[in-house]
Amino acid sequence: MTDWIIGVMNSLGYVGITLLMFLENLFPPLPSEKIIMPLAGFAAHQGDLRLPYVIVAGIIGSMCGALPWYYAGRYFGEEPIRAFIDRYGKWLTLSNKNVDKASRWFEKRSGKAVFICRLLPGVRTLIAIPAGISKMPIASFVLYATLGTSIWISVLTIAGYFLGRNYYLIEDYAGSAALIVLGAIALGFFFWVWRRKQKRRHRRS
Repeated sequence: MTDWIIGVMNSLGYVGITLLMFLENLFPPLPSEKIIMPLAGFAAHQGDLRLPYVIVAGIIGSMCGALPWYYAGRYFGEEPIRAFIDRYGKWLTLSNKNVDKASRWFEKRSGKAVFICRLLPGVRTLIAIPAGISKMPIASFVLYATLGTSIWISVLTIAGYFLGRNYYLIEDYAGSAALIVLGAIALGFFFWVWRRKQKRRHRRS
């Protein structure tokens, strides 16, 4: 599989990365972004590709792959989507259990859920379904999803760039990496809230 990915990248360059990430988000059984983007980062490390363009290509492909799931939820509704997953989910490594998980995230956090779930393996693609079912504005979905996707793609690609030939190690530690990224975002958010409160208290005093 790795040889096939390398072949696509060698033949199509940045377009190949976009295509691979599009297919990965649309059909989860295809090579994971945990392989594609670190490998693309390694290619940039060797000088075959430029790192910023690799990241942009990955983001575009990932977002293009998420949009069909959003529109499927928006135009078909919950029951047809669940029936489809019940029938064909095993071939796509999807399950209604994961859809339920994504839906719970979305019900509690809406836009923030889209942002956070785009950082989490397992629900990255599926969060688009409840967003579509609830008819979340497409502009909001694209904004939050792109923010989360950009962070995750950048982390994977830059890690592959610096790990060089050991890029394959990222697949084993991607789950931990996602938690670290989420933790950093959470700490940054709480620090921002704390700073705002401190400024308000200072102004009142």
